[in-house]
Amino acid sequence: MSSSTDTTITPDPRRWLILAVIGIAQLMVVLDITVVNIALPSAQTALHFGDDGRQWIITAYALSFGSLLLLGGKLGDIFGRKTTFITGLIGFAVVSAVGGASVSFAMLVVARACQGAFGALLAPAALSLLTTTFQDPRERARAFGIFGAVASGGAAVGLLLGGLLTEYLSWRWCLYVNLAFALPTAVAAAPLLSEQRRPIRQRPDFLGVLTGGGSMFCLVYGFSNASNHTWSTPSTWGFLAAAAALLILFVVREAKARSPLLPLSIVSDRNRGGSALAILSSGAGIFGVFLFLTFYLQQTLGYSPVGAGLAFLPMVAMIMIFSNLANIVLLPRIGPKPLIPVGLLASAGAMVWLTNIGPHTSYVHDVLGPTLLIGAGFGLTFGSALNTGTYGVTAAIAGVASATLNTMQQIGGSIGTSLLNSVATQSTKSFISAHGAGAHGAGARRAAPGAARALTGQALVHGYTTAFWWSAAIFAGGALISGAVLRLGPLGATRSTTASGSTAASHRPGRRPGRHARGAIRSTDAVRSTDAVPPADTEPSADTEPPVDTEPPVDTLSPVDAVRSADVVPHADIATPAPVIPDAPPIPPAQAVPPAQAEEPRVEIVPKADIARRSRPADPPQP
Repeated sequence: MSSSTDTTITPDPRRWLILAVIGIAQLMVVLDITVVNIALPSAQTALHFGDDGRQWIITAYALSFGSLLLLGGKLGDIFGRKTTFITGLIGFAVVSAVGGASVSFAMLVVARACQGAFGALLAPAALSLLTTTFQDPRERARAFGIFGAVASGGAAVGLLLGGLLTEYLSWRWCLYVNLAFALPTAVAAAPLLSEQRRPIRQRPDFLGVLTGGGSMFCLVYGFSNASNHTWSTPSTWGFLAAAAALLILFVVREAKARSPLLPLSIVSDRNRGGSALAILSSGAGIFGVFLFLTFYLQQTLGYSPVGAGLAFLPMVAMIMIFSNLANIVLLPRIGPKPLIPVGLLASAGAMVWLTNIGPHTSYVHDVLGPTLLIGAGFGLTFGSALNTGTYGVTAAIAGVASATLNTMQQIGGSIGTSLLNSVATQSTKSFISAHGAGAHGAGARRAAPGAARALTGQALVHGYTTAFWWSAAIFAGGALISGAVLRLGPLGATRSTTASGSTAASHRPGRRPGRHARGAIRSTDAVRSTDAVPPADTEPSADTEPPVDTEPPVDTLSPVDAVRSADVVPHADIATPAPVIPDAPPIPPAQAVPPAQAEEPRVEIVPKADIARRSRPADPPQP
């Protein structure tokens, strides 16, 4: 006799509506970065602050967002992702309204910092909800293809939306628009989402919060300060040195903490670590596109803010196409190792292509092609890296794993902004110094103002192309490093280790799972395999693939199953001939079912040898 039970996870019938809610929230967080950048000149005129204040509008958001992401992810794991998701949406909407109604520079800076704090609560919750909602490999691929397109293309949409709002309404609507995204999404999320939390609440690792958040704060501030001043300024290298020291303390603390803010097993896994590095390099290099290509289109080619935003739409279309192609078709077949590095190399090639621009080049011949290629590269890289970086993560740590990827993107953006801006500025000054002493010297510039403008235009383009070369180097370096770290093969084709230390081979996508994967386990198999089943109160390791559904070990056995598993029969059947049952391998005494757990009525366990002796006829007396 054997019992079989199909143990399958029933998908949420509203999961695609949940994806729509998550996608809108992610779009709001991403486009808010670029939509505000378009509004900065108008806000500066209205609030009467200097050019140095522009950077603080951006830096205030980046500092709070980057330094609080890990804490936001951990809070989602502890208190529930539905709670943190809706709280982040409502808080983001409220502080956006405050920022839109700002009457002073200080009020706007504080509102932007609060936006970053609520964004740090919202972004990890969105990605972890996506991770835990879609468990089927095919549906997960589609969901991450859509999410990756939103996450990577939302910045370009922000440029277009910011241009429309600034040109036809007011710069304040660049902040008010978040209410149109956040409030309806929060109302829709309340009935759709189900609460997901840890079985046992744990105290946050406050020392980890201080060291980890402090290191991210110093890192973002150091790089942001470098874009305003120089790399030799004490406020630049001092904060960068403090960031390195705090990061070392953070790693040491997390290795010893009982409830770490960031379990090191999340980033020590090769696929997740390689994905994080790919997102870091993508976040750094992408600013070479959005920042300097926007400057080139508006300042050199004379595009309006709306026209510059429209110029990025072909790139957004390519991102959507290739993000879905990568996650649905390519990633399940070839895995992340060839896919992510190839996407980064395509982006690097596009940046090299953009170095051919000049003061009088056209969009169709010199800009459209590179933007289409970089859209394909981003599509191959970003969605695949998000999918790979959260694959195999248990629900208990999905929030902090998602926060790690968001942190890498934010840190990469801070590095890219400061590094590329510093490089472009220095290159522009060097070009003017080198060419101003020649035919376009001071006397010539006074005699011909047009020549001076031409020199300035050439110097700006030289600065942009230098930044494009550096962006290409960042993408190429990310491709080499991630290609060396990532594992070869599809995600589901690797062997995983359970919490108890035993090894299990997960099936390849598309292959029919075995008998145990379908949940049909005999009672004797359940008893014999108890050493391979993790205890109920033990969390699976973050390094493991998604666990295969199996039946839990049985606590009670029927009389017939007891015969098969322990070669024993009930006392009531002693008088009748025992059925012929194949001998089963002996079971260690520690795994035998205790008599107290047997089913009623109570039976007596009799050795098999006594059964045969008592049940066979008595031998005739010997003469």
